[in-house]
Amino acid sequence: MANQSSSSSSSCPIHCASFNQDHTCFAIGTRDGFRIFDTNTGRLCYQRSVGGFVIVEMLFSSSLLAIVGAGDKPSLSPRRLCLFNTTTSAALRELNFLTSILAVRMNRQRLVVILQDKAYIYELNSLTILETIDTVPNIKGLCAFSASLDACYLALPASTTKGSALLYNVMDLHLHCEIEAHRSPLVAMVLSSNGMYIATASEQGTIIRVHLVSDATKSYSFRRGTYPSTIYSLSFGPSKQLPDILAASSSSGSVHVFTLAHASQPRIKRSSSILGSIIPDAVSDVLDPAFHHVLHNVVPAGIKSYAVIRKVDNLTDTSTSELLACRAIMSVITYNGQFKEYNLSVDANNDLTWSLGREFNLLTVTLDKAFIS
Repeated sequence: MANQSSSSSSSCPIHCASFNQDHTCFAIGTRDGFRIFDTNTGRLCYQRSVGGFVIVEMLFSSSLLAIVGAGDKPSLSPRRLCLFNTTTSAALRELNFLTSILAVRMNRQRLVVILQDKAYIYELNSLTILETIDTVPNIKGLCAFSASLDACYLALPASTTKGSALLYNVMDLHLHCEIEAHRSPLVAMVLSSNGMYIATASEQGTIIRVHLVSDATKSYSFRRGTYPSTIYSLSFGPSKQLPDILAASSSSGSVHVFTLAHASQPRIKRSSSILGSIIPDAVSDVLDPAFHHVLHNVVPAGIKSYAVIRKVDNLTDTSTSELLACRAIMSVITYNGQFKEYNLSVDANNDLTWSLGREFNLLTVTLDKAFIS
């Protein structure tokens, strides 16, 4: 998933940031070029300094990139998509459009290109166009994509006045459903890696909702607080079923962590109130603040950031399958040029502890000649 810089962060040196589909590598586009890093080691694997880039998308850990220039020179038009080979440092194919490209997504069989009022779906190997989707005006290129071939969905805004999303099955090429998630227009959304869940946030910025994609039903709602702030990114932790953790970075400089695995556990005690006696657990747990944790001052306020939960390990009781602890690694890219990695741990009582594992400047790391294999 890639995130482009907003106008409020236009003075930042990073134009865009994206992790590959399994979070083992990430890329940044800058005013001068683009850089690719190994997430586990922080090693700079590849760089190219030929001008500004606003989109750099990777295909897992292969040598294939989808890149779009910032328009500061004719060869880097924002209307031209270049499929680029990092092994040969050469363009493989180019696709030209009438308007600026706002987002690009890929898996091993599909290429998706998002414009302001259209979305194009291509077969990746042949670049045969399979589907053209007319969309509502989408000036920020907002979308969500699950790379799983078994449940490959594309989510796009369905309205400019309310927070609804259309989900398309990209492999079978049909509209799957519409999800009405918020009263205000959407500002961020993400699909889980397995395509089972979608998380959304609106311009109001106070509530994040999680829906089950298969039947468009709401599974969770989390209130971030009464003071609104812009959500910059949403990220599910990797999982074969229900993701364990959801993270949201915001304009306040905080990162919000929601422990879905704990929220899905049966409640030990039911509320003694009248409502607690008549409302099922799944409903009465909605907006429960116990599953919401805040990491304050992760990023300077107003600086755009991109937070990703890239590893999750669960410790369960072998006899009861009860969740005892959840440990995760969260990587954060800030658009002023920093990479931060946090170690998160949630115990059986849903208490969160966290520590900064490492931090480095993305713009000063020197190149390692061992390119991505």
